[in-house]
Amino acid sequence: MKKSFLLYAFILLVLINVFTYSFLNSEVKFEQNRYERTTKKLRDSLNSVTAKLNDANYFSLEKNENAQNYFDSAVANKTIAYEKLIPIVTEKLMDLNANPKGNPYTGQDQIGENKFVINKVKVLNHRWIIADYSDGKIWGEVLLKYFVNEDESISFEVMESLLYAK
Repeated sequence: MKKSFLLYAFILLVLINVFTYSFLNSEVKFEQNRYERTTKKLRDSLNSVTAKLNDANYFSLEKNENAQNYFDSAVANKTIAYEKLIPIVTEKLMDLNANPKGNPYTGQDQIGENKFVINKVKVLNHRWIIADYSDGKIWGEVLLKYFVNEDESISFEVMESLLYAK
């Protein structure tokens, strides 16, 4: 009786081990497949976002080699690095927000009690800037020309301005 009990216990333990091994093996395969599917989705999503970002940055000085080459000069000391130019141009334009009547390069006169100030700036190429402005209630956009003068000062000119309806 003792031998048959040990035999049954041994067979039962072997069966439990076989089922446990097969269950854990299938669970590992399932997790690996799920990981691969998730990784593929994330990779596709990342590629999609990267493509959209590249499309959005198509019109930017950072990506436009022709516009970058505009600042390369035959005279080595007159070369302007576009990486340094973009923050300088943005800062000069944003500094004009301190004007009591508002930023003069919004292309709009003050309407009501609040002045128009520029909120966001994007340098499109070696000549143009697009900017978003508002007075807190009314929003608009402006297309500006900018020039780097011989003394390396920056000057601006309003090309077109647009106000959105309330």
